[in-house]
Amino acid sequence: MATVAENYFQGALEERKRLLAAAMAKAAPEERLSNLLIEVDAALRRLADGTYGLCEECHESVEQDRLMADPLVRFCLDHLTAAERRALEADLEQAAGLQQSLLPARDSRAAGWHVHYHYRPAGPVSGDYCDVILENGGGGGVFFLVGDVAGKGVSACLLMTQLHGMFRSLISVRMPLAELLGAANRLLCETATAGQYATLVCGRSGADGDVEIASAGHLPVWVGCSGGLRSISATGLPLGLFRSSTYTTEKFRASAGYTLVVYTDGLSEARDLEGNEYGGVRVNEFLEGRHQLAPAALSGAFMEDLKGFCGGRALTDDLTLMVVRREA
Repeated sequence: MATVAENYFQGALEERKRLLAAAMAKAAPEERLSNLLIEVDAALRRLADGTYGLCEECHESVEQDRLMADPLVRFCLDHLTAAERRALEADLEQAAGLQQSLLPARDSRAAGWHVHYHYRPAGPVSGDYCDVILENGGGGGVFFLVGDVAGKGVSACLLMTQLHGMFRSLISVRMPLAELLGAANRLLCETATAGQYATLVCGRSGADGDVEIASAGHLPVWVGCSGGLRSISATGLPLGLFRSSTYTTEKFRASAGYTLVVYTDGLSEARDLEGNEYGGVRVNEFLEGRHQLAPAALSGAFMEDLKGFCGGRALTDDLTLMVVRREA
C-alpha cells in the first residue's frame, strides 16, 4: 500500500507532467521542456520500482524537505556537484533573508504591553513562526503568535512563511480568536502538503488588560504574577491535522507585572553533554523566581541558563522564546 508521502509525490509529479504536456502542445517543442518531461517520467518510474527518494550516488535517503521543494531531486546534499552546492547556498541565503524580513521588531511596546522575543534558527532557515501585530497602530491591543512547524529546513520555512501571510490576513478581518484559529486550520488543511502541520499559540492582550489565548497543540504558556506561576495548556489540536478541528480560548485580566512566556521545543528539548533534556520542569523552576524581570532581561537570562545547561553542545532545533509583560 502506498504511503501518504508516496501518494503526494505521485500526484505532484503527475501534475507537473500534465502541465508540461499542455505547454508543449501550445507551441513548437522546446528542448528544455522535453528534458523536463524526461526527468518527470524517470521520477515516476523510480516511484513505481521503489527507488524514488534514494540518492543515485550513495543510495541513502534524499532529504525530505528538498524533495518537497523539488520532487525531481536525485542526489542527497553530500553528493551535489560544486555548482549545485553554490546554487543551493544562494537559494538558502535568499530564503533566510526573506524570512528575517518577515520577523517583527525584536522589542515592541503598545497599549500598556511590552513584548520581547529571541529567535534562533538551527540552520540557514527556520520552521519557527513568530509575529507581533499591533491593532490600530497599537492603541487597540497586541496580537502575539509563536508557532512550530513540523520538520526542519526549506519545507518548514515555506510553511512558516505561509502562516505569516495567513494570520496577517485573518487578523485584519477582526474575527473572534477561536474562529480565527479554526479558519487558519481549514486553510492549512487545504493548502499544505501531505504530513505538514504546525503547533501554535495565538494571544491577544488588550489595552484594558484583558488577555485571550488559544493554543493549537503547542507547549504550555506560562503566566507569572504576584500570586505565583501557572500554565495554560493547549486548547485544541495542531493546525493542519484535521479540517474539522475546533478551538477554545482562555481569558483573564492582567494587571501591572503580569508576564506571559511562550516558547518552542528548541528550548525545552535542548540537551546537555550527557543527552539530558532541558525540559518543561526546568522551565518552570527557572521562571519561579524570575518572571518579574523585564522581558529583555528575562529572555537574556533564559538564554544564559540554557547555554550553561548545554555546556557547549550545539543546539539542533530552531528556538523561539517570547515574553509578554503588562506594564500599566
